[in-house]
Amino acid sequence: MFVRDLSCISCQASYRPDEVEYTCPKCGPRRGTLEVRYDYEKIAENLSKESLAQERACSIWRYLPLLPLESRHYIQPLKIGYTPLYRFERLAGEYGVRELYIKDDGGNPTASYKDRASALAVIKAQEKHRKVITCASTGNAASSLAGLAANTELKTVIFLPQSAPEAKITQLLVYGAQVFAVEGSYDQAYDLCSQVAAQYGWYNRSAALNPYLVEGKKTGALEIAEQLGWEIPDKVIVAVGDGSVISGIYKGFYDLLQLGFIEAIPQIIGVQAQGAGPIKRAFERYDGNKVVIEDQQASTVADSISVGMPRDIVKAVKYVSAAQGFFIAVSDEQILAAIPALAHSTGVFAEPAAAAAYAGFCSLGEQGRLDRQDRVVVMITGNGLKDVSAARRATGEPHLVGANMDEVDRIVDQLGIATGDLGGR
Repeated sequence: MFVRDLSCISCQASYRPDEVEYTCPKCGPRRGTLEVRYDYEKIAENLSKESLAQERACSIWRYLPLLPLESRHYIQPLKIGYTPLYRFERLAGEYGVRELYIKDDGGNPTASYKDRASALAVIKAQEKHRKVITCASTGNAASSLAGLAANTELKTVIFLPQSAPEAKITQLLVYGAQVFAVEGSYDQAYDLCSQVAAQYGWYNRSAALNPYLVEGKKTGALEIAEQLGWEIPDKVIVAVGDGSVISGIYKGFYDLLQLGFIEAIPQIIGVQAQGAGPIKRAFERYDGNKVVIEDQQASTVADSISVGMPRDIVKAVKYVSAAQGFFIAVSDEQILAAIPALAHSTGVFAEPAAAAAYAGFCSLGEQGRLDRQDRVVVMITGNGLKDVSAARRATGEPHLVGANMDEVDRIVDQLGIATGDLGGR
C-alpha cells in the first residue's frame, strides 16, 4: 500500500491511516472529510502505461497500486468496473460537439457506480477485522454494499428512507442484509446510522464519512483516461448528490496527472436536481476560501441524488473549482424526459439520478454552452431497472390488442410503421 497519509480537506491536518478512522477530529464530519494521499514516486515504480497495457484484469483491480489496500487477499471474483465507454457520433452531431461518450456503469454487479466504493469498504472492513458493516443510503450504496459483502463473513446492516424504490429494497433483502427503513429522509437515516455504528463499533461505509470510498469512485476517471488512449476529454458530466462521486472523478484525474499519465484535468461539470441543489449553491458562493454550507429539504424524483445535507460538499466544491468546472440544475421534468431520450438515442437505460447527467448535457447543448471541439463524457451511474416506476412516468402505455390480426393491422396503420416510419419515436 502506497498511502502516505490522510489529509483534512479543510484544515490540511495530516494523519496516519492508523491514527484516525473516518474524519478530521478538529473539523468534524462535514468539513473534516479526509483525502487519501499517496507516494507517487513509489507508485510509478509499480504502475505505468506499459504495465497497464499488459494487465489482464478488466476491473478496478488493474489499478491496484493506486488503491489503498494492504494486499490482494480480500479481493472478490465479482467483476467491478472497467465498464463500457460508448461513442455516439450521430448524437454528438445533434448537439454540436466533436465527440460524445457515455460511460455506462449499469453493468456492475449490483447495477450501479457505487459498487466501486463498496468493494473497497468491504475489503477495509475485513482488513480491520470487523464483524459488521453498515451504511445509510438512498438505495444504490446500500444494495452495492449488501451485494459485495454477501460472499464474506461480514454481516450487513442498512439504514435507508422508507420511500426508497422497491427494487432497491428488494435487492437488499435478497442479499441477506438487515434493513432498517427509516420514517424520514436520507439525511435522517444517515445521522441515525452514524449514531448506531459508533455505539456498536460497526464499520461505517456511509458516503464521505469513510475516506476510502472516493478512492473506489475515482476508478471511473482512471478508466476513462485509459479507454481514450490517455487523451482526456474536454468535459465530464456527472450527477451529484452527496458529492462523493464527482469528488472521485476529480481525484482519479488528479492522481493520473501526478503520475504524468495525462497532461491536464478535464473540466468537471456537476448536475443537481432543482429540488436538491445545495452543492450548486455552495459552489456559486465559493471564493476560494471557506465553503459556505446551506442545507435544504431535498425533493426530487431522482432518489439517488435527493440529498439536502451533502456530506462531501467541501471536497465537491473545491475539486470542481480546481477542475475549472461548474454546476447546473435540472428539473424533475427534464430528468424524467432524459430517461427515454437517452434510451431511444443510445440503448442505455438509466435510473433517474443517472439520467440527470444526460439531462444536464442536453440542457448545456440547448443553452449553447457546448463547444464544437468538445469531447464530452456523460457518466451513467445506475441502471434504469433500479427504479422502473419512475421510468414508467416518462413513457406511454403499451397497445392493448386482442389476439387477432385485425386489431394489430389497425394500430400498425395508425402508427405508420408498416412502411418503416417509426412514428412518435
